[in-house]
Amino acid sequence: QIHALLMTAPEPMYTDEIMEKLQISRGNANTNLRELVGWGLIQIIHRKGERKEYFQAEKDVWKMVITIAKERKRREIVPALEVLKSCAERTKAESKGPGREFHQQMKELQEFVEFGIKVSDTISSMKHASALQWAMKLLG
Repeated sequence: QIHALLMTAPEPMYTDEIMEKLQISRGNANTNLRELVGWGLIQIIHRKGERKEYFQAEKDVWKMVITIAKERKRREIVPALEVLKSCAERTKAESKGPGREFHQQMKELQEFVEFGIKVSDTISSMKHASALQWAMKLLG
């Protein structure tokens, strides 16, 4: 809700305004604002002569999607990939039965995740229009 409010707000907002508009507590507002800042989805704005922190969301949807993709990769995908690699490495000596099957599953999942990372990185490095053209070719 906070992110949606800030995305649609014409001007940066401060915490009390956000709390009032969304009817949420200060703790809820502060926790979620810090999380959104941590994800790089909103920025803190300081106005000269004021002590209040104002918050502003990225308005460019493409930049927002790329930011989310990069942050999810860093927080979720790369750690999961490391677990898959570790499982595959620890079971590579398995020569038959369930151990061998497990090893093969881990290797296949690892390869799939690595492929997904390459696709995501490629798309993230493209300009919006180029990515749309690429997607249309892929889907067409």
